[in-house]
Amino acid sequence: MNKVLLIYTGGTIGMGHNPLTGALEPLDFNHLVESMPEFRQIKTQIDVYQFTPPIDSSDISPERWANLVRIISRNYNNYDGFVILHGTDTMAYTASALSFMLGNLTKPVILTGSQLPIGQLRTDGKENLVTSIELAAMKNEEGHASIPEVSVYFSGRLLRGNRTTKINADGFYAFESFNYPHLCDAGVNFTFHTHNILTPDFSKPLSPHMAMDNNVVVLSLFPGIQENIIRGVLTLENLRGIVMRTFGSGNAPQQPWFLNLLKKAAERGAVIVNISQCVAGTVEMKRYGAGYQLQDIGVVSGYDSTVEAAITKLMYLQACYTDTNLIRKMMNESIAGEITI
Repeated sequence: MNKVLLIYTGGTIGMGHNPLTGALEPLDFNHLVESMPEFRQIKTQIDVYQFTPPIDSSDISPERWANLVRIISRNYNNYDGFVILHGTDTMAYTASALSFMLGNLTKPVILTGSQLPIGQLRTDGKENLVTSIELAAMKNEEGHASIPEVSVYFSGRLLRGNRTTKINADGFYAFESFNYPHLCDAGVNFTFHTHNILTPDFSKPLSPHMAMDNNVVVLSLFPGIQENIIRGVLTLENLRGIVMRTFGSGNAPQQPWFLNLLKKAAERGAVIVNISQCVAGTVEMKRYGAGYQLQDIGVVSGYDSTVEAAITKLMYLQACYTDTNLIRKMMNESIAGEITI
């Protein structure tokens, strides 16, 4: 029998109503199991690791990502796959971070959760949890894991973790990967899109990375943004990385003060990554003059990266390397399938 380690961090899936306030609050995993008799019918051996107390996903942090990496790495040889129950608000950030921190991953790490608590009649949590466990336990004809990468499962869709974005605050189809096709679609049967799934070197051991350097910022541009605000952000002490969300295919204002501030930041050693505010498509800095100017002053393309993948990739690379030019070079390379070159 295949074995899956279920890591319960918290999230809506395990919440219940506070009788005094009526607000949803995290409950322990025993509450979740009691609300789901189907759990005992799953034909996979399931062990549970529970965060105590459960956390709201708004409180996720690089330190907690490192804790997840430790849990997985310590148990890696004892399980066929891992399922992480996680709040939906920051699930895409955690999935992206883990895709970089779990080097040489050859087993499934599937994040899932729900939009309604599992104790409610119309919950989406039961299907999400049961299917995630099934997928995490699956092997292909060669005996290897069917999905040897970090992914997000939600409402019939298995998505690459570092391509995923939360798109709906209250609908069941809460996640999508606009710039990468699904890894698997779950209906009556599983439809695996094997050509979309990463193929790692199964002979290599897991290479876990715990450190993340979060001296980074996301700078989202808008018409009328002021010089003093940009200067205040770009001159922050210890700032090493900037994910700049630009217009369309990677365009930004061409005012001399704006370009000069970016150039000075790049000269000080900050890595400035250009990603689009559009949910689909890619940055093409050679398409328009505005993009060319950014390239000339040291801004690097983030291609079709999500903001979640770009910011966590910067944190990961900054923790691994001190050489700014090397970090810039690696931001233009696909480490874990996060960008299309």
